[in-house]
Amino acid sequence: MTRHLPPAIVACTMDTWRAEEDMPAARTFEIAEETPISLTFNGMAHGVMMATPLDLEDFATGFALTEGIIPSTDALKGLEVHVEADYVRVDIRIDGPAFHRLLARGRRAMTGRTSCGICGTDARDVLERPAPTVPHAPPEPEAVRRALGDLRARQVLNARAHMLHAAAWCMPDGAISHVREDVGRHNALDKLIGGGLRAGVDFGHGFCLVTSRCSYEMAHKAIMAGMPALAAVSAPTARALRVAAAAGLTLLAPARDTCVMVPRMDGDYRNE
Repeated sequence: MTRHLPPAIVACTMDTWRAEEDMPAARTFEIAEETPISLTFNGMAHGVMMATPLDLEDFATGFALTEGIIPSTDALKGLEVHVEADYVRVDIRIDGPAFHRLLARGRRAMTGRTSCGICGTDARDVLERPAPTVPHAPPEPEAVRRALGDLRARQVLNARAHMLHAAAWCMPDGAISHVREDVGRHNALDKLIGGGLRAGVDFGHGFCLVTSRCSYEMAHKAIMAGMPALAAVSAPTARALRVAAAAGLTLLAPARDTCVMVPRMDGDYRNE
């Protein structure tokens, strides 16, 4: 029997109490689905991530790159999505050198929540992650404000469920070219990166905009994709600032319609 991917958005009836009403009223809302996505590399189970079941080829491609499993899409040799009874399995085939590097890590199978970008790794994985240097091409604040103003209309799933994160790739003038959505902010960014790689997007010219806080792992994923700048609606963490400074990534966070902040990266940002 051929199974289809679960819907990304489902209907949910909720008994709703309002202050002006004596009795609850049954109201139907749309909510986002959350599905276990099992990732295998050359038949070896690598991890299970909780994600919105949409754009999974993009997600797997972006995940493989941003987690350092493949150095580029040239190492990606195949990808198949299999829908099982209660989860989705994505089988990824990578070339020999990439697979040997993955085996050399000695990584155990990992389980990631939708809120977590690096679950299942140990402290050494975080502290010793290599990262390239990215181009220095900070966007103008007006371009960021333009992208912020246009992004809401491009969040088609969130317009229905009001609970999904978005990651957008923007041209230097702020025009949005690609958007991906997911209940997990890291998943949305991986989907954007994977979709861009598959579409031949040049991540060296433009900037990324995310509807979340600017955490370490979000900065790291942007750096691994070669993005010169990352704008986020919420403030960065101190580690995100240090990682960005080391790679030359420009952070614009928090970024709002009325104000775009660019944190100064000339300090140590340690709380000692």
